Amino acid sequence: MQKKWLDEIWIVGVLLSLIAFQNRLLGQAKIGYVDSKTIMDRLPEAQDAQKQLDGYVAQWQGEITKMQNDWQKKFEEYDKKKLIMSDQTKAEFERDLMQLEKRVTEYRNQKFGPNGEMFQKQRELLKPVHDRIFKAIQDVAQEDGYDYVFDKSGDILLLYTNDKYDLTAKVLEKLHVVTSK
Repeated sequence: MQKKWLDEIWIVGVLLSLIAFQNRLLGQAKIGYVDSKTIMDRLPEAQDAQKQLDGYVAQWQGEITKMQNDWQKKFEEYDKKKLIMSDQTKAEFERDLMQLEKRVTEYRNQKFGPNGEMFQKQRELLKPVHDRIFKAIQDVAQEDGYDYVFDKSGDILLLYTNDKYDLTAKVLEKLHVVTSK
């Protein structure tokens, strides 16, 4: 986590150094920033999307809690009776407990795992909001003549750049990489 933070600081430092160097050569570049967290907190459609997402999460958490409670009851029943159970009955109870535990884990992963439903719903609900915000940032930057717009919240480092400062093609040329434009 600390390495990522240090990498981000290094990238910001390099970008600001390049901008400062460029300013001396070409004149002043206009730089601005936004706080996307504040924008998201104040935008009604973002709040609505978050409420919908929170509703899904609460529903899924409720299901997980119910499944865990079922497992706990089954375990308590097993624990009370295990001394008087036959080996076959013990084995059946243990197998049932393991299956219940496996279902809880699978359900949790299905809903909250890396490719889980929560992340899919988050993309589905918030993508239109993010697209609208980025369009507004781009419009403001172009209308007011900004060359660079950064995000203060730290989620996204650079939100907008004026294409006239894009050195990608020149760097590729310097590296002798053929580009097709």
